[in-house]
Amino acid sequence: MKIATYNVNSINARIENLVEWLNKTQPDVVLLQEIKTEFNSFPFFDLQTIGYEAKILGQKSYNGVAILSRHKINVVREGLPDFEDENARYLEADIKINGVDYRVASIYLPNGNPPYNNPDDEIKWFYKLKWMDAFYNHAKKLLELQKPVILGGDFNVIMSDFDVYDPEAFRKNALFRPEVIQRLRAVSYLGYYDAFRSLNQKDNGYTYWDYGGAALQSDNGMRIDYLWLNALAFDLLENCMVDITPRKAQKPSDHTALTAVLK
Repeated sequence: MKIATYNVNSINARIENLVEWLNKTQPDVVLLQEIKTEFNSFPFFDLQTIGYEAKILGQKSYNGVAILSRHKINVVREGLPDFEDENARYLEADIKINGVDYRVASIYLPNGNPPYNNPDDEIKWFYKLKWMDAFYNHAKKLLELQKPVILGGDFNVIMSDFDVYDPEAFRKNALFRPEVIQRLRAVSYLGYYDAFRSLNQKDNGYTYWDYGGAALQSDNGMRIDYLWLNALAFDLLENCMVDITPRKAQKPSDHTALTAVLK
């Protein structure tokens, strides 16, 4: 089973690139973030013509998550439990592939940085922390399931100095502050495995490069997209790699795809 996570940064703006990549790589499941569209504007037909069912939790112009699959998708949750959120950031589903029942979730964790015109505004920062606390509580409950669980998406967290091109420049950034690192590390302590870093200790694994400043050409990136696997899923893990192809395409997202293969 091949599963990928990909922050597409507006699916309607990238649909040609996405379709080309899907046809080439043929993942079973794709977790999308920042689709930036509501239900009526989502390109369901384009994806159906190449064999993908889609379930979405959309939002006009901002946020939004989706799950694509070549197999039937049964949505089990929209949004985190016990957490009121007007933003579309969490979609969870069951998918059966080759006789194995998987629980998967597409996640777009809040950025947390203040608006550029009001650097002292901490509303988004505290929202991020509360969101992560709710996510931790739900991730803990998901461990009770007797099935492989895969939590993937754009987590907007840089876990270590090795995961960003210039650590000192990001020390005070909401993606790299100790409070968010501790919260995501706590999820791993529950019993979730970082699929990429578990298999790749020497590669930086960057999944995001800014559009400006020749960031991609200089490899000035960061690793903020993850696939977190419970023990049952991790036991099946064969490979996990960053696929930079979508980032090099014409009119790309500023993220690229992270793909795992489970036996």
